[in-house]
Amino acid sequence: MAILKILQYPDNRLHTIAAPVTEVNDDTRILISNMAETMYAAPGIGLAATQVDVHERIIVIDISETHDQLQVLINPEIIERDGTFEYEEGCLSVPGIFGKVKRSESVTVKALNAEGEPFTLNATGLLAVCIQHEMDHLEGKVFVEYWSKFKQSRVLTKLKKNQRSAM
Repeated sequence: MAILKILQYPDNRLHTIAAPVTEVNDDTRILISNMAETMYAAPGIGLAATQVDVHERIIVIDISETHDQLQVLINPEIIERDGTFEYEEGCLSVPGIFGKVKRSESVTVKALNAEGEPFTLNATGLLAVCIQHEMDHLEGKVFVEYWSKFKQSRVLTKLKKNQRSAM
């Protein structure tokens, strides 16, 4: 297993729309393992393949406190949404930036697991938010892009300042 490089906003590659996975095979499972290791090391609770510059529709999520409940969603598709609420989000591709985003309160998702088997998942609360956030990455969207242009420009300024401070 390997820790992969996470793309940082505003990298244009984060705006690439991910292609569907046509075959779940050993290469797919190696990528999933590497993504999980990368997510846990970051540390984070979700990671989309787009964030590690692999433009395939794969998401890994683990919202557990013990980091032992990895969920894999390949070719995820939201088939039902209900309710709305705002949740404060962060992102491994936008380090140190947090803010509210309006999302569906619950979602039903259809996807494939790491063995290529189809399943349906009903998610609420943090899991629903995480799924929607990571699916946005697969569509080439970063959570800060829900905010006003003014707030986005402030985020970019802060990120550039943080990068200079890290050098």
